[in-house]
Amino acid sequence: MSPPQKIRLNKAEKALTLEYKDSEFVLPAEYLRVYSPSAEVRGHGIGEGTLVEGKLHVGIDRVAAAGRYALQIFFDDGHDSGIYTWDYLRELCDTRDEKWSAYLARLKAAGKGRDPDESAVKFIGG
Repeated sequence: MSPPQKIRLNKAEKALTLEYKDSEFVLPAEYLRVYSPSAEVRGHGIGEGTLVEGKLHVGIDRVAAAGRYALQIFFDDGHDSGIYTWDYLRELCDTRDEKWSAYLARLKAAGKGRDPDESAVKFIGG
């Protein structure tokens, strides 16, 4: 897979825009963060991945080329160990809706949330 023709970081929108010959995709920082290809997120073997939660407000500080085959994304929560190959980035673009729906379902099943400020305890009464 060839790299995108253009890569634009929009810090204010917390998103990365990837322009290919055939289309353009906008990938939110939260989506990129929860689908990081790092060992921390994916694990070291099949089924060892970690469900990343509470990244609703995460942003991207910067991006850098990782050789000629990938992009390294530096998130504002300190995560920077994922190397996003051109193939993986295109997969994230092409399957965004399915992957995002699956992620939201996994969060719900685990009783987790996107907002780091949400409390697991609900207070009733006053």
